[in-house]
Amino acid sequence: MTVYPLTGVIRPYAWGSRTAIAELQGRPTPTEGPEAELWLGAHPGDPSTVPGPDGPVLLTALIDGDPAGQLGAGVAERFGAHLPYLMKVLAAGAPLSLQAHPDLKYAAEAFARQEADPSRPKNYTDANHKPEMLVALTPFDALCGFRPAEVSAHVLAELNLPQLAPVVAALRGADLAEAVRLLLSWPAEDRPALIDAVVAAALHLGDEHPHAESFRLAVDLAGHYPGDPGVLVALLLNLVHLAPGEAIWMPAGNLHAYLHGLGVELMAASDNVLRGGLTPKRVDVDELLKVLRFETLDDPLLHGAEVAPGVTSWRVPVRDFEMYRVELVETRPPVRLPGSGPRILLGAAGDVHIGEDHGTPVTLAPGTAAYAPADAGVLTAAGLGTLFVAAVPD
Repeated sequence: MTVYPLTGVIRPYAWGSRTAIAELQGRPTPTEGPEAELWLGAHPGDPSTVPGPDGPVLLTALIDGDPAGQLGAGVAERFGAHLPYLMKVLAAGAPLSLQAHPDLKYAAEAFARQEADPSRPKNYTDANHKPEMLVALTPFDALCGFRPAEVSAHVLAELNLPQLAPVVAALRGADLAEAVRLLLSWPAEDRPALIDAVVAAALHLGDEHPHAESFRLAVDLAGHYPGDPGVLVALLLNLVHLAPGEAIWMPAGNLHAYLHGLGVELMAASDNVLRGGLTPKRVDVDELLKVLRFETLDDPLLHGAEVAPGVTSWRVPVRDFEMYRVELVETRPPVRLPGSGPRILLGAAGDVHIGEDHGTPVTLAPGTAAYAPADAGVLTAAGLGTLFVAAVPD
């Protein structure tokens, strides 16, 4: 067997949907509990499995047994015996935490400092960065990057809350770092009253206000996370509404949060997350401020390009991964699949048949996946449907 059916692990985070992943895979809904993320890869936190002669085999074990054959000599030399990316199907039924990820240099240094000093807060799980992209499978709402500070200043000023005057002043001075610091350092005992006042002001301003969308967001987030200053930090970010097939890119230092929808995520193989609110989990303000990039993100969308008939590519400025979407229609002959090195293939619609130079073809239904090692050779896809391909750039 050269191309393997791949079985991922579903993580049941509380914010997950009880319908989205199950509907994609054709299972009954609602599910017994939330299904937040389907992990497809070899991350040690929840590695996927492939069929073996005596039962399922961890993808980590398969790669460890032959790194050069599985990953290709170049990838193995660059990343060691590790698949450098992690693919996920993410289903947000409720807003996720505001979060950011370190760059590669800082992650390595911070992880080393943490491991050398047991008294340090445990902010990092590994020494890797975690840039990530997401392509929407359904309408998808997200917060992604800082919008212009003067816009955020106007939105917060319209709430007409005197206690927010220092934050508005910082924003009018284009000091995003100070505005975020002030909000995330708000005295814990005063937070519930502040967020209650924000909600009351937002409701009073109503749906006809030019910034009504921001005010509705504040009310919604406060309903999920009462008394959390992340409700106000969220108003400093771009609110993005993705149509199916549209994508966003979250490089190191980009403050972001997913709000609602189903999407395919691809990231470097790391679980380093620094949270900034909208969560009951620990928030380390000082560490987050060291990681964040306080710059305006004018265009949150990651724009794809058609590189062949029916094949869309999203290229990102990292060496860990690249993503393709392949659309198969009745009038199109079998498509040679793009990418090289170790690839993960995810069915998103229809039935897609993956062929190869040798071995048994693998059929992908929606929500099912396959793994193709570097030595699999040329792969083709036929049928009627859509699949996503994760690969390592040449």
